[in-house]
Amino acid sequence: MLLAAACVLPAAPALADLALATSKNCMSCHNIDKKVVGPAYKDVAAKYKGDKAAAARLATKIMEGGGGVWGVVKMPSNPQVNEAEAKKLAAWVLSQ
Repeated sequence: MLLAAACVLPAAPALADLALATSKNCMSCHNIDKKVVGPAYKDVAAKYKGDKAAAARLATKIMEGGGGVWGVVKMPSNPQVNEAEAKKLAAWVLSQ
């Protein structure tokens, strides 16, 4: 029974990264599997699959904001997110 539960629950690092995204207010505009204000993280991961430069670009966009890729609503800058956190969040989003 314990083995079945281990297969259903996300790994600890995934939970930690979800907690980071929640603490930095990312989940106010995004969701893992459905569009809210911004795109679903799974859609972002699919769009950039195989793009080696995507993590760096997304980390910058997380910190500085941006627009034009997913529609007319611009993503605001997030000064509460430092560079290390932005890189961790970008990697997590791309892993979805």
